Amino acid sequence: MSRRLQGYLLLSLAMMTVGTTVIASKLLAGAVPPFLATAARFALALPVLLLLLARSPVPWPRLGWRDRGLLVLQAAAGSVGYTVLLVSGLEHLPAADAGVIVGTLPAVSALFSVMVLKERPGLRLLASALLATVGVMAVAWQAPGQSSWVGVLYVLGAVFCESAFILLNKRMAQPLGALQQATAMVALGLLVSLPVALFELPVAMPSTVALAALAWYALVPTVGGFLLWYAGAARVSGSEAATLTAVAPLTAVALAAALLGDEVGLAQWLGAGAVVLAILILALPARLSGARWRLGRAGG
Repeated sequence: MSRRLQGYLLLSLAMMTVGTTVIASKLLAGAVPPFLATAARFALALPVLLLLLARSPVPWPRLGWRDRGLLVLQAAAGSVGYTVLLVSGLEHLPAADAGVIVGTLPAVSALFSVMVLKERPGLRLLASALLATVGVMAVAWQAPGQSSWVGVLYVLGAVFCESAFILLNKRMAQPLGALQQATAMVALGLLVSLPVALFELPVAMPSTVALAALAWYALVPTVGGFLLWYAGAARVSGSEAATLTAVAPLTAVALAAALLGDEVGLAQWLGAGAVVLAILILALPARLSGARWRLGRAGG
């Protein structure tokens, strides 16, 4: 398997874990205050990452002040901002609606990659991004319509935070390894969220379901998702990574249907097919796609 295909697989798995954050956040919403849920998530994940880091032979590089600032921005936006805004939004929205709104992530991330990273995606990448966006819009078409505008704005804010989190790493002069990056994000996220979380105390003891959701959020999307994402992002461009974020909303909507009983109709299934096709186009090797394009023109 080529390095690029490995990146696509790792990023797809990472975005599946991101999709589960919608369900976990729905179970946490109203049971645990948002900053407290965020701090608890990182407090549970950090010991696991520190243990893995202690066993890693890779030395920690020396970072300049600019790279340190970028790490703090990533942690504040993607680690803290995404969690706080998503949990807050799901106090006002059903999980299916939130999953649909997260579907704007490919378009927003692609916009970030062009504006921030100054990338100029080719025709194949543009076609893939367009199909991914069409797919998630189809998922949105028949979603429940009683959404609170407050919840919509919260979740859209989470999408913007996640987009910044995804792409700011590409701006670092001294990239970190996947494990180092994940540990830095969790540690900084804990430091950023903890002061506000302390003001949300005391709270009533959450239910077993909420505690299980918190443990899942800490160990799977945080530890596993971070490691998968950074390992995959090191193998592809920012624009390619942006397209693969389409996997997250589809996972969220599918799990909302399977676990929470939300109805998924024909439009949603058609949207899923469009996103799968987008990822297949993206994964097609550039040389092969160019050869087929030339062959098609010759035959026409």
